[in-house]
Amino acid sequence: MMKGEFEVVHGGLDFINQPHEQWDCNPPITFSATALHTNSLSRPMMGNQSNTMEKFEVSDWMEHVARQFSETATTNSFQTETAVSTTAENFMVQAIGDSCRPQKTARRNYSLNVNGNVGGIQWNIHQSSCNNNEGSKAMNRLDEHGLSLLTLLLECAVAISVDNLGEAHRMVLELTQMASPYGASCAERIVAYFSMAMSSRIMNSWLGICTPLINHKSVHGAFQFFNNISPFIKFAHFTSNQAILEAFHQRDRVHIIDLDIMQGLQWPALFHILATRIEGPPHVRMTGMGSSMDLLVETGKQLSNFAKRLGLSFEFHPIAKKFGDIDLPTTIQVRRGETVAVHWLQHSLYDATGPDWKTMRLLQQLAPRVITLVEQDITPGGSFLDRFVGSLHYYSTIFDSLGASLPTDDPSRYRVEHGLLYREINNMLAIGGPTRSGEEKFNHWQSELARNCFVQVPMSGNSMAQAQLILNMFPPTHGYSLVQGDGTLKLGWKDTSLFTASSWTSQASV
Repeated sequence: MMKGEFEVVHGGLDFINQPHEQWDCNPPITFSATALHTNSLSRPMMGNQSNTMEKFEVSDWMEHVARQFSETATTNSFQTETAVSTTAENFMVQAIGDSCRPQKTARRNYSLNVNGNVGGIQWNIHQSSCNNNEGSKAMNRLDEHGLSLLTLLLECAVAISVDNLGEAHRMVLELTQMASPYGASCAERIVAYFSMAMSSRIMNSWLGICTPLINHKSVHGAFQFFNNISPFIKFAHFTSNQAILEAFHQRDRVHIIDLDIMQGLQWPALFHILATRIEGPPHVRMTGMGSSMDLLVETGKQLSNFAKRLGLSFEFHPIAKKFGDIDLPTTIQVRRGETVAVHWLQHSLYDATGPDWKTMRLLQQLAPRVITLVEQDITPGGSFLDRFVGSLHYYSTIFDSLGASLPTDDPSRYRVEHGLLYREINNMLAIGGPTRSGEEKFNHWQSELARNCFVQVPMSGNSMAQAQLILNMFPPTHGYSLVQGDGTLKLGWKDTSLFTASSWTSQASV
């Protein structure tokens, strides 16, 4: 066991909460392992659950809808566009009309027949009994405005899924007048952002434009705000750092390849521990990948200055390309005697790595000692309606988690919702999908790694302890939850898993 293994968390939290200009290399505050409550660590579900329900939460209702959609999808094979249209209609009527009818009447002359045309069937949502007790509790918390918004949003998604863009555009215009990103409820705010994304989807379909311009500096700033106000990014950084630290034990020359380094927020904490190892610090070489060479160079300077103050031998190599697009032997060279670690914090902001099959092939060629993977628990592929329902459930949970801890007018909350989450929603709905990118994305990288000669390395007890310590920074009423199972660590909000951290090694390096 290495000296200072818990220092990564406690000392690094100060580093990761600060912008580059304020990085400091003062010795971190250390805590002994005895300070942890081992009884709580032995439980599969960690506390920080919220026992109170302030008001209607979009994620509760969407969980109910998503479950019904999943059940409907498994009994129907979407083999043709006609089948998609029919299933979409059945799903919408079942999810909103039959199985759970709230106290609201919403009539809309919109339906789909077998040919995908607009028909005359009306949705009648009125007071009735609900067969599902869990669904009843969620639906009873719906206010009338929230129900009206969500119902219209779902109708719009069905119209887009069958290419009825004229009707979808009319609904989007109505939604943008009803919902505001500054709204008091999470339902209104998330509907506003989904409406914006679906408006982009409609315009992209009409004009054939699918790739937006990305202000990476703005995205990185919003990413840092997200790191400051929630545990999700810290969880990804420190669980990965622990796995890398363990893989580098007694290694003199190490090489870290970050597939999308951004500002490099997670690395100062790891540098500090490597610089104070009992066996002495290693020589650290880092390859940082990203889209902007200017931002990569700035990140490299900050990391180099920090390593210099620590007395850590360090090299930084920026590559302004996607990992899947590079030529491995000439672009990234692995030197003799180096221990290689690949870190990948996945997100839906933009395509950071290129084609998945090429990324997998390059990972096989690298044969790293460790791959630290943090995945969003959302499926990037499938039909538009699949992505819409999955995204609405996923992001409504994140919006609810922010709403549970931050006031409506909090500027950091708006910065994260508008500058980060909206961009992900827009990428999932307006940009992503195999029909637009021309390529299928892996739904779950864990299963793909297991099928391609990689072996899972279970996340250690130290990683679990660190994740719990990060979670303890937030009051239990905020509702965050931590689960350990199948060698992974999952962080979520209440009962919905949002991020999964896992560690892998190449069979060739074993």
